[in-house]
Order: sequence, then C-alpha cells, then structure tokens
Amino acid sequence: MKIERLSSDKIRIFLTFDDLTERGIQKDDMWREIPKVHELFSEMMEQAYSELGFDASGPLAVEVFALPAQGMVVIVTRGKMSSGQTDDLLEDDEDVYEMEVTLEQCETITYMFADFEDLLRMAKVLLPLVEDGGTLYSYKGKYVLQIDPAWLEDRESAYQAVIAVLSEFGEATSVTQAVLEEYGKVIIRTDAVQQLCTHFH
Repeated sequence: MKIERLSSDKIRIFLTFDDLTERGIQKDDMWREIPKVHELFSEMMEQAYSELGFDASGPLAVEVFALPAQGMVVIVTRGKMSSGQTDDLLEDDEDVYEMEVTLEQCETITYMFADFEDLLRMAKVLLPLVEDGGTLYSYKGKYVLQIDPAWLEDRESAYQAVIAVLSEFGEATSVTQAVLEEYGKVIIRTDAVQQLCTHFH
C-alpha cells in the first residue's frame, strides 16, 4: 500500500492485488458494503494519518479506479467539516466516514520509468510482445508509457508477460491520460516501443 498527498484535502492510495488478497478482498468487493472493505478503509486512513498527517474526519469523497493487472487506486478527498465535529479520528467508523464512493475501470496499462536506460532496456524486451507500442510521455522528470491492452484480450499469457516486463523495469502508476496530456509532454505519440528500439540501438 502506497500513499501520497495530492493536495491539502486530497490523497491517493495505490493498492496492489496482493494488498487486497492478503485481506481476503476481491476486486469486485471494493464497492460493496462489507466489513472487510470498511476495515481496509480504516487501515488506509490510519496509515494516511500517521504518514501524511491526513485527518480523515468529516465527509469524504472516495474514487476507486481499477487498473488492469496492477491493482486499485483510491483517491480520497476531504470535504469541509461542519462545526462541532471533534478530532477523535477513527473512534467510530460509522460517524467519521461519510463516504461517497464512485468506481471507474481504467483499461490502459500505465508504467513510469525514472531512467531512460531502463526505458530502453524495457523496450527491447517488450518489442516481440507488443503489436501496438503505445504512447510515451515525459511527466515530472520521468518517462510514462501507456499501452492500450485491447489487442491482448484473447491472449492472457501475453498480457501477463507484458505486465511482468513493465514491472521489472518500471513502476505501475495511476496517472491518467488526461493528466499526462495536460501536464506532461508527448515524446512519441504512436508505436513508442518500436520507435525506441529503432532509434536507440
């Protein structure tokens, strides 16, 4: 479980499927009202408080994004507290968490690479596996590769192999295409893996 602050009232939590499995939670459970999900949410909020000082009292808007083969991204936005609410965080889950949960499925495979050499090594290993080489962005001083997995739907083993290669050299990220288009810079618009291999031997 990885937690980062996006703003004073917003945090992003990245959960791997291992995080969910360890707690006996299936992906589809995330938007069901079951005790295990409440426990997971309490754990996430405790960790957010201890690591970032994020106080989760008051109304919260929770967005859950399912990433293919990588896990879940949970965005928690804190609403304005009404007067009279106290600070006893996590005392009573029913009172503290007024959650509004929305769920979205994100099909695009998105990985971030800190180093250009790692990106090139990844491209050489990945090239035989991909027909559509994706889009490469520069974002916050790192490289982000997005691949549309639509062409892999009937090839589960190839899909897993692609994820394995990307995971070896890079790190799964929850940055969306909209954010990359607005705040990042497109380096290679189409067939990025092929072009990296062609231009950098």
